[in-house]
Amino acid sequence: MPREIDEAWIDEAIDRYRRLDVLRGEFEKAVAGHVVSVHSPDDSIEVLVTAAGEITDVRIRGSLQHRSAAELAREVQAVVTTATEAARWARQKLHDEVFGAFRSLGER
Repeated sequence: MPREIDEAWIDEAIDRYRRLDVLRGEFEKAVAGHVVSVHSPDDSIEVLVTAAGEITDVRIRGSLQHRSAAELAREVQAVVTTATEAARWARQKLHDEVFGAFRSLGER
């Protein structure tokens, strides 16, 4: 017995795939272009990071003359960890904005 093909469902699936492909492109562009600024706990280091996780700039404020290498290393580690978390947060927010209204095929 031949299976019945739901042409409307197939057409909708193709349209949804195309729309999803467009949304994915918008998301990738937004993730690459969205920059978050984070600071070390003592505010001496600022890191700019994209939602994709790429560190685009590191800025050191003030003098480093009175700091030990260990102190500076701790501040750098802390701000890089914060930058990673900020990128993840920004990526999730952008994902929710871009794909939030996108419903699954089962929700039609």
